[in-house]
Amino acid sequence: MISLFVPDATPSLVRLHSFGDEHELLAKIRYNRLIDMFLGVTAYSLQNHLRTTVKGIGQIEIDEIYVALDKHGQQFVIPVQAKGGHDQHGVVQTLQDIACCAAKFPNLICRPVSVQFIDSSRIAMFELVEEGGTVKVADEKHYELVPHSDITPEDLIRYQQIAK
Repeated sequence: MISLFVPDATPSLVRLHSFGDEHELLAKIRYNRLIDMFLGVTAYSLQNHLRTTVKGIGQIEIDEIYVALDKHGQQFVIPVQAKGGHDQHGVVQTLQDIACCAAKFPNLICRPVSVQFIDSSRIAMFELVEEGGTVKVADEKHYELVPHSDITPEDLIRYQQIAK
């Protein structure tokens, strides 16, 4: 899968003091508005590391939760799972995130997202859906955070062709 180049808007001070873990990943997602780009919505970070309880499940933690809206006024809740290194994304955690969103945000459409570093500048993003008690990948994209000067006119032409 090709990586789409995105001008890196991560503050240099944040990059300098990051640890290469899920917290750095979440910061890069937030500062570069990758949730917005990936899902085609305007998203706002509501809370990091939300610890809450869900009836019938118990205590859960969502790495980051966004609320968003699209051009039609539809509103969404977006639970984000972030995994650094070689950690695996969990079906159980996604199902718990979906259950939490249904309980706490019953009027919003839940769009769970999972994110993972490919390497220090490339990020894989997955939109997940629940079907019959299992979790499937509905969409996947890879983004590479680069200096703006690294994006060539040829890249821009290629992106125009992809968008058609």
